[in-house]
Amino acid sequence: MDLTSSQHNHLQNELIRKLERPEGEKEDEQIVAEIMRRRFFPAFITYKAWEGFHFAGHEIRITEATDCYGAVVWPSALVLCYFLETNSKQYNLVDKNVIEIGAGTGLVSIVASLLGALVTATDLPELLGNLQHNVLQNTKLKCKHKPCVKELSWGIDLEKNFPRSSCHFDYIMAADVVYNHPFLDELLLTFDHLCKNDTVILWAMKFRLDEENQFVGRFQALFDLEVISNFPSLNITLYKAMRKGGMKSRPSKLTV
Repeated sequence: MDLTSSQHNHLQNELIRKLERPEGEKEDEQIVAEIMRRRFFPAFITYKAWEGFHFAGHEIRITEATDCYGAVVWPSALVLCYFLETNSKQYNLVDKNVIEIGAGTGLVSIVASLLGALVTATDLPELLGNLQHNVLQNTKLKCKHKPCVKELSWGIDLEKNFPRSSCHFDYIMAADVVYNHPFLDELLLTFDHLCKNDTVILWAMKFRLDEENQFVGRFQALFDLEVISNFPSLNITLYKAMRKGGMKSRPSKLTV
């Protein structure tokens, strides 16, 4: 079929636009496309809503609840899972103590467990049932260490439930925990309590409102913050952080 003059001009302009895009934007689109290819949906309507993902050599099925922010898989979690999988040599999670705060559906905790970590997945009490279901369903007989699901309400009973003297985490994982909610002070307090001098924080964050920018500024008062990757098409930034004055961390880069 022959193209009309207007169709030809449109395709030509689109090609020129793509060729003129900065390399960073092209790389962003390539990685985002690869990340989103890890996602799949049930072929038939099922009793419970779920989404599927391919990470760490496994098919992962996540049960969701669309009426609750914490029971939905957000893109920031996919970005962090992809990073953990593709940087498993630089960030070897085998036998490492990992805690995820605001674990939600548990996808990040599941991937970390499948990569060999000793994982504690935490969230609010009303989310623990679905979180426990997802973690158990996707890790049973598949992981070196059995993951633990535990209640963690930010800023509440931290020393009682996670005593500094006995709790040491090599990594703190967080995906999309900063949004327009009234508990940002408690979130910062929780990061501060759980983080030792050699703890590495891996944090994927979607920027929506000014609150996110303000929180990052406050976070930097306590932690050295490094941008691992930016995804402008998703408004997501992937950070690595360590306590100020702590051990220097290794360089890293997110690649396709």
